[in-house]
Amino acid sequence: MTTAKTYRGRSTGHSGGLARPRLVTNRRVWGTTGLVIFLYIVNYADKAVLGIIAQPLARELDFTASQIGLVGSLFYLAFTIGGFLAGPLNRYLTLKWALLVVALIWSVVMLPLVLAASFAVLVASRMLLGLSEGPATALMHTAAYSWHPPAKRGLVTALLGSSASVAKIVIAPILAFVTIEYGWRVAILVLSGLGALWAVCWLIGWTEGPHIAKTVEAEDSVPAQATGDASPTQPSVPWRRIFLSRTFVTCALLAMALYALTTVVLTWLPSYFELGLGYTALQAGSLFALPSVVALVTMIASGAITDRLIQRGVGSRVARIVIASAGVLVCGAVLVTLPLIEVPVVAVVVLSLGYGSALIALPLIHSAVSELCPPQQTAGTMGMYLALMGIGGLIAPYATGVVVEHAATAADGYALAFQGVGIFVAIGGILILLFANPERDRLLICRTP
Repeated sequence: MTTAKTYRGRSTGHSGGLARPRLVTNRRVWGTTGLVIFLYIVNYADKAVLGIIAQPLARELDFTASQIGLVGSLFYLAFTIGGFLAGPLNRYLTLKWALLVVALIWSVVMLPLVLAASFAVLVASRMLLGLSEGPATALMHTAAYSWHPPAKRGLVTALLGSSASVAKIVIAPILAFVTIEYGWRVAILVLSGLGALWAVCWLIGWTEGPHIAKTVEAEDSVPAQATGDASPTQPSVPWRRIFLSRTFVTCALLAMALYALTTVVLTWLPSYFELGLGYTALQAGSLFALPSVVALVTMIASGAITDRLIQRGVGSRVARIVIASAGVLVCGAVLVTLPLIEVPVVAVVVLSLGYGSALIALPLIHSAVSELCPPQQTAGTMGMYLALMGIGGLIAPYATGVVVEHAATAADGYALAFQGVGIFVAIGGILILLFANPERDRLLICRTP
């Protein structure tokens, strides 16, 4: 027999009228969550494509390593700016239409590069891509969280984060093959078609869930004890309380470091494997997936385990913060050895282990930040947090290109860059261990004046 719950409340749109009762089953919860995960996969494939086509672009248009790195950093500059638009978009549009608009934009902005390839067009198209993807990250988390209460968000956040791994495991090798066999322009066209396919599925299948409602009738809502969620009638709190809390600040700093690592991987890993370690272009495109396989396993496992711990009464401080800190400290310890390794296959394994250990932390600290605020402020909170996270991508790709250009060999330059990011990540892990406490800070944030 299928277990279902019906949630009644006011419309989460703008009409203010009563919504129809929502029948919530596991099939519906995970079906709609799957649409968000599908979009996240497309999102990361669009980010990763620059790393895959970087060398063909450089050869055709005579780009230097620092120019490719600059393009990567400018993308994340626009991405950071776009992140601040998540709150306004969620305020004036429903999640369904806000995500549809930004996804359609990023599906077409790279097409001018296909028609008129130049450095200026590459910069403009990647910056427009970053601007449109910036608010999408917070909106995707908000959309997924609308079907999952805070106590059960570790796994869904891990699944969202693992979409990056799926994109690199499944889509990146396909894009590498397409790039080698048919050219980088066809790879961009494939991604645009994938975005259009998602848009059709989204229009047919998406509805907003009961846990992130803009207005809900108190008498018709499910009790907080039953869902693990905060009371939907909880009043809004001043934004400064959220953004200045020790949990928000330290988690944002760690997120910047983790995003710096992620952006260096997305922008430079295939080039490192090809130019630094001596693999062929096709081998490099395939090996691009290996660190993501490790990250996929660690993120899903940590998300599922920490959700279970919280439901058994373990505090969020232990289940999310301490475990996240342990993962990034392992990453720092592993990556600091990378410049000492001369055997290519060992370097690939070490980098994969470091990356996988670090990404344990991402879904956990995302979930911790989502706990801090009342439900109606989730999009704004996650928008600010993820925009700050994007700062890590502003410097890291360009700095890596500069380090590679000035190193004795390409292999030395890439190894030094990954070592530096690993140390940055470990420092962030120490900070959250010392200062972050979601339960404490939520009580302080939601206190009555």
